[in-house]
Amino acid sequence: MSKFAIIGLGGKQFRVSEGDKIIAEKVAEADAGTIKINHVFLVADGDAVKIGAPIVEGASVEAKVLGVKKGEKVRVFKMKQRKRYRRERGHRQFEMELEILKING
Repeated sequence: MSKFAIIGLGGKQFRVSEGDKIIAEKVAEADAGTIKINHVFLVADGDAVKIGAPIVEGASVEAKVLGVKKGEKVRVFKMKQRKRYRRERGHRQFEMELEILKING
């Protein structure tokens, strides 16, 4: 079994291995070439498993930013019946594509 980690990024959790590509919400450091993710909840390397409470001390994941783009549109529609009240809004969240380079810890 290969080495993998469970990380937290943008309010979501991802199970990643070295070489994986993921799409996550954009973070402030996304403009840099590589980012270091310190929110590592679990690191497993074969039978050796480290579980954090809540994060694993000294563990980190290095990732390369491949690109930043907007995600799909989310339609928000509000309506009150028989009151002539209708509102429609759209939202597109910025997303970044990451390639996992290295799992430390």
